[in-house]
Amino acid sequence: MIHSLFIVNNSGDVFLEKHWKSVIHRSICDYFFEAQGKAAGPDDVPPVLSTPHHYLINIYRNQLYFIAVVMTEVPPLFVIEFLHRIASTFEEYFSECSETSIKDNYVIVYELLDEMLDNGFPLATESNVLKEMIRPPNLLRAITDTVTGKSTNMSETLPTGQLSNVPWRRTGVKYTNNEAYFDVIEEVDVIIDKSGSTVFAEIQGYIDCLVKLSGMPDLTLSFVNPRLLDDVSFHPCIRFKRWESEKILSFVPPDGNFRLISYHIGAQNMVAIPIYIRHTISIREGSGGRLDITIGPKQTMGKTVENVNLEIPFPKSVLNVTLTPTQGKYSFDPVTKVMTWDVGKIDPNKLPNIKGNINLQSGSSPPDANPTISVQFTISQMAVSGLKVNRLDMYGEKYKPFKGVKYVTKAGKFQVRT
Repeated sequence: MIHSLFIVNNSGDVFLEKHWKSVIHRSICDYFFEAQGKAAGPDDVPPVLSTPHHYLINIYRNQLYFIAVVMTEVPPLFVIEFLHRIASTFEEYFSECSETSIKDNYVIVYELLDEMLDNGFPLATESNVLKEMIRPPNLLRAITDTVTGKSTNMSETLPTGQLSNVPWRRTGVKYTNNEAYFDVIEEVDVIIDKSGSTVFAEIQGYIDCLVKLSGMPDLTLSFVNPRLLDDVSFHPCIRFKRWESEKILSFVPPDGNFRLISYHIGAQNMVAIPIYIRHTISIREGSGGRLDITIGPKQTMGKTVENVNLEIPFPKSVLNVTLTPTQGKYSFDPVTKVMTWDVGKIDPNKLPNIKGNINLQSGSSPPDANPTISVQFTISQMAVSGLKVNRLDMYGEKYKPFKGVKYVTKAGKFQVRT
């Protein structure tokens, strides 16, 4: 299965390596660096690379590359999912998954990797089981370990859930306040052409949960319109047969934070585009150019569009830009030639606008094509697909929990061609 793991930063330094079987020299990463050099950006490196004796399977997350080395053919998605699970575990333990946090906690990182993979095969990947075996770092324990010279990270006993038929949940959980929160988050991936027509539109959605319930509760979650959920990935706790027959999510939840389902709504469904952009970008030889952009809400069901941010990568021939925004602030990086406009909240009665001049370097010819606008935004209390939770019921326990559902729509890769 997985022989080795290498973690590489943006500079190309291998700052962590872990081997479960024989040691594979880090020079194997040269094949990866070669593919990285040919790729247009960090996200464009092929996820599976074939070498004469190995396969390199990689993901790019939080400005780090996680590279798994396998010697036999394995389902690539299996390894990719496991690499994402490693990154998510680091985030839960150290509050962020970065080069600094990993270097500061090398001992815990290696302990986690030993527990998560046994002889190259995934073993314990649920965070609440791992937290019982390997305690998350805190300042007091770090001081005690330094003074005594002993490591108290590792638990003496095996977690109660590890050998049960619900390994994702420990036994004997008790809370004074029993509560369950469900966040339905949808990211809209869109490409809009110059005339304003939609070239491509998809929704990547997921339901993230925070469950703090005593005992061993059994939950059922139903939707008003479950037919929308066609392409779905489930947490192992979900009873798949019940979903297939009744379209109801039935599960014994893990304790704490977890992702219940991920789903994909493709182009075959009509995807509502929540914002529109009116744009004029013209760059002429000698005289420079003009830029005029207006952004407004569209199909937001009366909800406010917030945290709006526009990014335009200008060609290298542009010297600088002189713009006047009616709202928010803009910045222009003279090295990368990227203009960022931090709009904030959109008021439908007074639409944000930015306009001004684009100055070219003297003697340079105008670019062949106009730049593409990338947009970020958030809309609270709205799921753009129309997905709605109907009810949440609990069985197996007598208390009444507090329940809450929140909907958020965000921009994924939202691009407007100009």
